[in-house]
Amino acid sequence: MADLHGTCDPRFDAVRTVLERNVASGAELGASLVVDVDGVLAVDLWGGYRDEARTIGWDEHTITNVWSTTKAVTSLAALMLVDRGDLDVYAPVARYWPEFAANGKQDIEVRHLLAHTSGVSGLDQPAVVEDLYDWERSIARLAAQAPWWTPGSVSGYHAANFGHLVGEVVRRVSGKSLKRFVAEEIAGPLGADFQIGAAEQDWDRIADVVPPPPLAIDFAALGPESLVVKTFTGPVLEAGYANTPGWRRADLGGVNGHGNARSVARILSVIARGGEVDGVRLLGGKTIDLIFDEQSNGVDLVLGVPLRWGIGYGLPQQDTIPYIPDGRICFWGGWGGSVILMDLDRRVTISYMMNRMAPGIIGSDRSGAYITAIYDALG
Repeated sequence: MADLHGTCDPRFDAVRTVLERNVASGAELGASLVVDVDGVLAVDLWGGYRDEARTIGWDEHTITNVWSTTKAVTSLAALMLVDRGDLDVYAPVARYWPEFAANGKQDIEVRHLLAHTSGVSGLDQPAVVEDLYDWERSIARLAAQAPWWTPGSVSGYHAANFGHLVGEVVRRVSGKSLKRFVAEEIAGPLGADFQIGAAEQDWDRIADVVPPPPLAIDFAALGPESLVVKTFTGPVLEAGYANTPGWRRADLGGVNGHGNARSVARILSVIARGGEVDGVRLLGGKTIDLIFDEQSNGVDLVLGVPLRWGIGYGLPQQDTIPYIPDGRICFWGGWGGSVILMDLDRRVTISYMMNRMAPGIIGSDRSGAYITAIYDALG
């Protein structure tokens, strides 16, 4: 079996076995996996390699780009402002960001951004990834656009621009950029090794992502007015961008968070643990309840599968993600299979981060196998 490092309660030996098997077979290149049970790290494992040549081991301090798992941290930032009484998710975005009211967006509410129902799921053409790196240019363009569908009516995944939309609200309300807010108000107080982007002094411990097979989407057949095409070409994101300096320097709160399973669990366990982690309180109970105010339940216009969205997080949807049980659970994950899941009934947080990206956008066979084994152990 593969050489894993860290700790694992014997209760979760089957979980360790699944991870060992995947690392040994090469299904995983490098990975980290955490199960936090009410503040106790019942599983805190890592292993494999940071590089495809298998010359550098994935160690305790390895971090990687976690793609859309970043959105879970960005949503937490917004909810913290709600908890402080500085932000109302049922208020128009334009109350905090007046320019956003342009072109028929005056009634879009903050909750519509957080639940991917705003109708603004990407940049109008032309759009290139460098546009996302320029915060002021991006938010000016998003503010000027018309929505692509009736806001609030249905979800359409805000794949690349979620962090700009929610992050600009955070900036207008707090006076801090999203990157700075996460550093000073979340990661810093919790001692979590997580950041939006990655500081240059940390680049030598990043595990570069290994791209998955291309998405099986025929953009030409769908046509330029397809919401799938408009979103995934507004702009096109190639997995390899995550390994470049421009990406790492940018403030992309939807897609470029860097961390590992332990740091992401440390942050998001605040939801499963009632709003407080080791004496650091970020949320109150009423704010946590907002997460479960269902905003949409149906086929997502961009991802094309049934999804349930609360405020800021996905909610269990058995048809699409059968390995996540029903209950008071919220979650999201990243392109390639990373996942962060908070189970409030059990006060359990599950976190899985890796560098070899699997096919698909929501979860993977690997993340499904880990979550299944974890719930089997929990009983």
